[in-house]
Amino acid sequence: MKLQVSNSPHVRDKATTQSLMLDVIIALLPATFAGWYYFGIRAVLITLISVASCLLFEYISRRVMKRNNTLYDLSAVVTGLLLAMNLPVSLPFYMVVIGACFAIVVVKQMFGGIGNNFVNPAIAARIFLVIAFPKAMTSWTVRTGAWYSLKSVDAVSSATPLTSINSPEAPSMWKLFIGDKAGCIGEVCIVALLIGALYLLFRHVIRPWIPLAYLGTFTILVFLFGHQNVFDFSGNLATLEGWQNLFYECCYMLLSGGLILGAFFMATDYVTSPLTNKGKLVFGFGCGVLTFLIRYYGNMAEGVSFSILLMNILTPHIDDWTMGKPFGEVKENAKA
Repeated sequence: MKLQVSNSPHVRDKATTQSLMLDVIIALLPATFAGWYYFGIRAVLITLISVASCLLFEYISRRVMKRNNTLYDLSAVVTGLLLAMNLPVSLPFYMVVIGACFAIVVVKQMFGGIGNNFVNPAIAARIFLVIAFPKAMTSWTVRTGAWYSLKSVDAVSSATPLTSINSPEAPSMWKLFIGDKAGCIGEVCIVALLIGALYLLFRHVIRPWIPLAYLGTFTILVFLFGHQNVFDFSGNLATLEGWQNLFYECCYMLLSGGLILGAFFMATDYVTSPLTNKGKLVFGFGCGVLTFLIRYYGNMAEGVSFSILLMNILTPHIDDWTMGKPFGEVKENAKA
């Protein structure tokens, strides 16, 4: 037997940053095209402006900071796509550029570039825009029939159609699933998002632990403590209709807002999520709890982005808590 000794890492893979980013771009295309279909030519322009602005700011900031060009790794394209998917189609174009500048320059490059940012750039940019331009970021549009025709909806304090769950104007479950509803460009078509998520899982770009923990925790909390919950002793659950209402609320909350987009495409970001499987479960659990609390008891425009951002900040601590001890570690002050 011949013993070979080599330097770490001992497990090698052909995957590169560029190939991983390309897979994410491919996975985002179904939801992007669905958003274009439902919201028209303006959604196309917002997407192109967002991606082009991210590429431009990446190039300029790297030149100013005298760093190597990193446009080839496609991470700026992914940031631009994710940012566009988190924006309402009625947002003025200059605000899209401001959001792209904040994502690339402030969140990404000022912390050293890809791999060094402590929060997801697209999520941070969306929250920045919500705080800076709350009215524009919470004014939604719905399709009126023609591909190029849009109808504005009054500004709301929570993500549409979350606020309309108990109203007669609430969209059906089918419309929620296919995307014929109000919302941000890339979050409306659930079936397109799931197609992209399955692609990422099939390609082993992401693992299912964070999405499962996130969606599972949120669903359980809605089931236990939502408006139609199992602790409602008023007799609502004594009938089949009561259980149907509870099931409807759980499905409605899962299919509304940016929950699916956030769980599969933003919470799973390599840089800002935990390394261990145990840590990923803790991360997803925290996202689920925070999203439930913000949606049901908060006064913010959607809880997904805020939840993921807060858990991004906690990621280093989660890694410390869940990381295993190295094998063969020498204790300090050990006796010879």
